[in-house]
Amino acid sequence: MSESAIMNRADIESIIPHREPFILVDEVLEIGDEHIVALKNVRADEYYFQGHFPEMPVMPGVLIVESMAQAGAIVALNKPENKGKIAFFAGIDKVRFKKSVFPGDTLRLEVRLTKQRGPIGFGEGKAFVNGALCVSAEIMFAIGDAKKD
Repeated sequence: MSESAIMNRADIESIIPHREPFILVDEVLEIGDEHIVALKNVRADEYYFQGHFPEMPVMPGVLIVESMAQAGAIVALNKPENKGKIAFFAGIDKVRFKKSVFPGDTLRLEVRLTKQRGPIGFGEGKAFVNGALCVSAEIMFAIGDAKKD
């Protein structure tokens, strides 16, 4: 965990249900009631690089969006009323892919929750590498029970 991190992987796993190989947030640098700044360290040994693309490994854009969604879920599920619940993707709008992400990069994920009505919420996310915007998106989520009935 970096010196400036306030949550490590174990802390994150205590909030969201994602696990290897599909947990895409490594550390939280800052968290508030409606925002988060988190990091994803993009490693060369991640499973998706075997086929995307072997000669020029590029992190799939959908996984960058998923990492933003997971960061947003940490904010939403960290609220007392949502403890023990799960956040499901409900929609993605205005996604823009600006820059490729490669092994060795560190994604800085910045997500702000913009509104929530009942179990449905909305957020805006951005992913950066070295200060350069890579992906931006509006995300919609639904808070539900963590157990299948």
